[in-house]
Amino acid sequence: MTTLAIDIGGTKLAAALIDGQTILARRECPTPASQTPQALQQALQSLVAPFMAQAERVAVASTGIIHRGVLTAINPSNLGGLAQFPLVGFLSAITDLPVTAINDAQAAAWAEFCALPGDDDMVFLTVSTGVGGGVVLNGELLRGSGGLAGHLGHTLADPAGPYCGCGRRGCVEAIASGRGIAALAQDELAGLDAKAIFMHAAQGVPQARRLVAYSARALARLIADVKAITDCQVVIVGGSVGLAEGYLAQVADFLAQEPAVYQVSLRAAHYRHDAGLLGAALLAQGEQV
Repeated sequence: MTTLAIDIGGTKLAAALIDGQTILARRECPTPASQTPQALQQALQSLVAPFMAQAERVAVASTGIIHRGVLTAINPSNLGGLAQFPLVGFLSAITDLPVTAINDAQAAAWAEFCALPGDDDMVFLTVSTGVGGGVVLNGELLRGSGGLAGHLGHTLADPAGPYCGCGRRGCVEAIASGRGIAALAQDELAGLDAKAIFMHAAQGVPQARRLVAYSARALARLIADVKAITDCQVVIVGGSVGLAEGYLAQVADFLAQEPAVYQVSLRAAHYRHDAGLLGAALLAQGEQV
């Protein structure tokens, strides 16, 4: 059965036709910058139109919280200010297909769990526009009754840190995410995005190196906390920041400074940027028992 999988992120939208674990065709476009529900509707309709006739169902992985088919955001700035967007209802109407939806990091966590050689308890962390996560314990994906499970980027990293879009101060997301890195940049780096700041860090620019290190340290502390809470055997890191060259090695160096009880195996995401698409499709196909 062919699934039309959709991944809604703060930076890009992606769609793919998936059969089993095979991506048959794939498209993507930037997430609309106009910050209106109408812009997202138009972008999604254009993105999925070439695939609708070939699909038998739709599976969506989206940033934010998915509850009863409605998309909200713990940090609205990552969704362009969208609130209470009827995601499942809209996609059902334009595709005339059954639609399931889940948080993108939860979906990616399931895809990465399915790719593991064993059935270890695991946590997936995505560091991109925001910081999200997914937890698989005893072979089951944690979703939470309200869809909040795995929003690990909104745990505390630095009580004196910057304010987060969720309303708290010092969240991991406000420090470690691409948006957070860019927001903290000053002087000659002010106005640059995270990709450009990483390029400057690779060239040895001191401020850029400090910003990347601040991000990596915050993520390492989160991983230590996650180990204490879940006793997971592996933490998998994805996302555009998480997969940036040299970033995971820095995270590992900071994690190594924590006491031995908090050490855990770190891996880069197997499916890299397609984990959300695949995870949503696998869950819709009933791969979770």
